[in-house]
Amino acid sequence: MGPPVADPAPKAAAKRKRQENGDSSKKRRKSAGGDDDAAESPKARIQKLEAEIQESRKHYNNIVALIELAQRHRADPKTALPASEALCRIFIRLLAAGTLVKRKDVSEKDATVTGWLRDRLGDYRGSLLSMFRSQELASNALVLAMALLKAEAQHLTDHGEAVFPRYFFADILASLLESPVEHIRDEFSEKFVDEYDDIRFYTFEALKGYLTDREDDVGADVKNTIFDMLLSIEDVPESADDLEDFFVEPPQKKKKHPLRSLSQHKKQAQEAWLAFMHLGLSKEQRKKVLEVMAVSIAPWFTQPELLMDFLTDCYNTGGSISLLALSGVFYLIQERNLDYPEFFTKLYSLLDADMLHSKHRSRFFRLLDTFLGSSHLPAVMVASFIKRLARLALNAPPSAIVVILPWFYNLFKKHPLTTFMMHRVPRTKEEKALQESEGVEDPFLPEEKDPMETNAIDSCLWEIVQLQSHYHPNVATITKIISEQFTKQAYSLEDFLDHSYGSLLEAEMSKEVKKAPVVEYMIPKRIFTKAEPTSEETNSLLVSLWDFGSS
Repeated sequence: MGPPVADPAPKAAAKRKRQENGDSSKKRRKSAGGDDDAAESPKARIQKLEAEIQESRKHYNNIVALIELAQRHRADPKTALPASEALCRIFIRLLAAGTLVKRKDVSEKDATVTGWLRDRLGDYRGSLLSMFRSQELASNALVLAMALLKAEAQHLTDHGEAVFPRYFFADILASLLESPVEHIRDEFSEKFVDEYDDIRFYTFEALKGYLTDREDDVGADVKNTIFDMLLSIEDVPESADDLEDFFVEPPQKKKKHPLRSLSQHKKQAQEAWLAFMHLGLSKEQRKKVLEVMAVSIAPWFTQPELLMDFLTDCYNTGGSISLLALSGVFYLIQERNLDYPEFFTKLYSLLDADMLHSKHRSRFFRLLDTFLGSSHLPAVMVASFIKRLARLALNAPPSAIVVILPWFYNLFKKHPLTTFMMHRVPRTKEEKALQESEGVEDPFLPEEKDPMETNAIDSCLWEIVQLQSHYHPNVATITKIISEQFTKQAYSLEDFLDHSYGSLLEAEMSKEVKKAPVVEYMIPKRIFTKAEPTSEETNSLLVSLWDFGSS
């Protein structure tokens, strides 16, 4: 269907008809003898169609032919791409010329042509968005769609100021989310979202709209895609002055515009995250959210207290989820002054054997060092944490113990009242006699949940003395720092946090042995087999133990 035009005079129409008939007969004769058009390449044909449109508006019908070529991208992608590129150039020129802008002061004929061109622009948008599903054309289609979006924002208005085409952008984002081509989303984030403040703003807005409109129809794959896209938007502007990079012509600084407001940017991000969380998170998604909560998510919220229920539920879940929720809860307490009276009680309950074997152990100790770093905390409560960890250290892996002891050292320096736990001696002769005759009962209450009521401050760290005889030499050595003078100001926990069985073993193996250790006073000839009855050899200890166990 071609663009509507006014009816010419009858004589002119008859003359044109004769000319068209003559041209048709000439084309048929050429085709019979080797038509040049038949041999014309698709690329040359596209160039010719584009040139004719640029030459005169009477060739606007060529736009339909180019759109048909672009729509056949599944069957002929090599032709569809140059046709799409040509259409992009055509529509950008038409937009710049103001041909697609609806105006009241134009004739009915021009208004009809404008409406027809806008419909064809819609067809072209649809063909570009359908290319997002093509592995071969997706990247090019994204670039063309964003170039067209920019031209529409600048020229598809008669107000003299750029107006962002939200509906077209929402369609672009929806096509990106539903596309099976993964790399196109990475390109969109790297080239547009991370680079331009306005694209990031409208991305949050479009994501929120997508989730709201399709609340019950968001599939698992699309949900994971949205989650990854939200997580990838990390850098939070510090002030409105940082909002300087715009893809589309920015609004004037004198005018109050949402794009110039940092609070509006954060509001869009907050609403997008809340819309996503409203759908519910899987266990893995919840862990990822908690890992970056204090760094990449909570700073986007203008009202971080809206995250309190989510973080509290995670904190009360137990296990690794509670460990990961710690940083988010502490961020709200520290940065937003939110009240959480049971924070240290809950933190104390997280100290168990599983925590010392967890892969998040290093993260937990970093947070624990922050939480108990204040010298204003009650010594009674700090003593409870020290005592409980000392008790857990008896069955902890060596890589955890080498972190616990330097941390104890730092706590003793910050809280001198807790140093009485290191060396508690009887005060009277009666107490000494009672200890020698009946022993000492540890007053510590390991089952008490309130760290203020455990009586740990009245106990002593006999567990540390036991660890000084640990089978691992590194553990035995580092444990002795508690029994020596505290001449060091503090230990850096970062030097101990990343140890594992492998790193400890490697450290031992790489040590220079100055004196060979004595393993046996006599090298046996046999280890696993018995000695001959007639020989003077003696059985090895291993064989003797085996015989003893069998008897």
